[in-house]
Amino acid sequence: MGLQDRVLAWTETVRGAGAPAAAMRAFALATLGPLLLWLAGLALGGAMAWAALVVIGAGVWLLDRFAAGAAPHVPGAAEFPAADGLSVLLAGLHLAVLPLAVWALAGGLALTLAEGLALFWGLGLWIGQVSNANAHELIHRQDRWLRALGVAVYASVGYGHHASAHRHVHHRFVATWDDPNTARRGEGFWEFLARAWPGEFAAGYRMESALRARLPAGRRRGVHAYAVYLAGAVLAAALALVLGGLAGVAIWLGLAVWVQVQHLLSDYVQHYGLERARLPDGRPEPVGPRHSWDSAHWASSALMLNASRHADHHAHPGRPYPALDLPPGGLRLPCSLPVMAVLALVPPLWFRVMDRRLPPPAPAFARM
Repeated sequence: MGLQDRVLAWTETVRGAGAPAAAMRAFALATLGPLLLWLAGLALGGAMAWAALVVIGAGVWLLDRFAAGAAPHVPGAAEFPAADGLSVLLAGLHLAVLPLAVWALAGGLALTLAEGLALFWGLGLWIGQVSNANAHELIHRQDRWLRALGVAVYASVGYGHHASAHRHVHHRFVATWDDPNTARRGEGFWEFLARAWPGEFAAGYRMESALRARLPAGRRRGVHAYAVYLAGAVLAAALALVLGGLAGVAIWLGLAVWVQVQHLLSDYVQHYGLERARLPDGRPEPVGPRHSWDSAHWASSALMLNASRHADHHAHPGRPYPALDLPPGGLRLPCSLPVMAVLALVPPLWFRVMDRRLPPPAPAFARM
């Protein structure tokens, strides 16, 4: 090998080794930046109170709209330890900032109505798009402490049961009618919302109870997982009451509803109208790239820790977010995931855009 070839090989090695670090810097900037702006708005008020809301809304949309393509797949990112480090940091910040917001918005700080609304909606968007995605990452980790941290984030906004329903129901039954979080062809979001929330709560409870019943009597230690989820929600509501009285509870409930609606919007958009065919033995076909809607928009993908690379996540649930890729042959949303979530709020517009993009109904799909 000549000197020039050796230099080129060394350059590629350095570039490959640095790719995960560069990716983590992008994820950190995208996820932490809006929260830092929100904290500045809380401290300074005025126009700064709108900064995080503008950045996480219009700013991300503009970057998605005018930047070229998707960020490339990052080789080696699956083994990059900073991925879990950023997740732990984001979860810790969520658990600290949520009570701070309740206290401040309930009267702890002298805010105008406009400032309070901007801070409420800005934090709600950050939790809905960043914390939701981060908690989703954590509940898929093998380490039980990381999983518990993800549960704590979900439980703090009254959504702890999603940790059970998502792992044990959604991943097993996605794109079938046995999954409450799969939106059916022709089903509007508001109809889906009324069905999916109680459906996933009940399905997760049944699955957790069944798994617990299968354990030998001597191994059934501890309380039911749903008791933990409900206790977490009660603790969060009680803390809101202490920090802000009834106004604090109302603010916490408002944020919890706003955050949960955003999560269900993501489920709705990412699986709308997609069905798995039934095999001759009655089982659904394996989950593939055509059972999720992906988005290749890099700014919103970084903001949501690659949650918009959803097909690869279903194929490899334990794969850390920096390593998720856009598989060939998958389905692509016409706009970024946040934009499509806004469109889903108006079902006639949603149907006009999406129904013509749906693949033909799956053969032998059994409506159970």
